[in-house]
Amino acid sequence: MMQSVQLSIADGQYATTVREALSRSCAWHIEAVEQPDLSRHGVMVLDEQAFARLPLPLSNPERVVLIAHKEPQAPQLAQAWEAGILSVVSEEDPLSTVLLAIMAAGLRVEKPTSSIDSSEITPTSGSEAALLPPTKRARREKRWKTQ
Repeated sequence: MMQSVQLSIADGQYATTVREALSRSCAWHIEAVEQPDLSRHGVMVLDEQAFARLPLPLSNPERVVLIAHKEPQAPQLAQAWEAGILSVVSEEDPLSTVLLAIMAAGLRVEKPTSSIDSSEITPTSGSEAALLPPTKRARREKRWKTQ
């Protein structure tokens, strides 16, 4: 299944750079949006302006990658922390770091529930845990060789 990414970054040049790098590195469905759609499944890459427009609390903050300025006292950083966002990067960070944050968010996105894959092992409601006998060790006396 192809991952979906919503890019909501006001800086057009930076958004294009991130979009092109993502399309080269992974099989992602990438869509530039002005306002991210929270009901859609997938990763959301947001700048501070897009994040400020989101209603809080977020239902799935682990799927958000926030691109923030490198100001430790920025109010958006405190809000992102309180909202539960795990990935915060800066525009000044190397592009590889930004891509890594997006890929990590993609791994954290809950997969939509669908029919169970036949290769998966799933517990049934009537199953019981198998009881295994405890392993018994033979007790041996330790003897020291002395000369």
